[in-house]
Amino acid sequence: MDLLKLIALDRDDIEVVSAHLQDAIVKVGDVHWRPREQRMVLGVNRFDWESALTNDPIYRRRLAALRFERVLSCQVRNIDPRNKDAVLNLLAIDFAPVDGASGTATLLFSGGGAIRLELECLESELADLGPTWTCARCPEHALEGPSPSTPGVDAATPPRH
Repeated sequence: MDLLKLIALDRDDIEVVSAHLQDAIVKVGDVHWRPREQRMVLGVNRFDWESALTNDPIYRRRLAALRFERVLSCQVRNIDPRNKDAVLNLLAIDFAPVDGASGTATLLFSGGGAIRLELECLESELADLGPTWTCARCPEHALEGPSPSTPGVDAATPPRH
């Protein structure tokens, strides 16, 4: 399978990126806020929805990077930045334009965690970084009721090289 590489410059673009990152696993220690560079970079294990939705589904995860440029500020809610081994389940990325090209991107995690980025303008990239590995199941979400901290997540880890 080809490596995915997507650029997001507007709301429609970030919705596509968000769809590809639904149920990505993110360790807090793999979230890197670089205020001097106005950049946020996250290393993620994204669920490969493309292979899961075929006639003969194989459940896989892929190592990928998500990058935001022109980040003016970063705020977190219900995430302890000191707990580097904590695992987050990314549910969606929401973009709300504020004035012209500026706006806020909010990364929403199960269990109520969130990272809010104030952006000069939306400039983001999602890129697969390498190999896939199989996982036992497809993530599932309850249709109603409170969301558990990591619904249906297969916490399989990538192979070590």
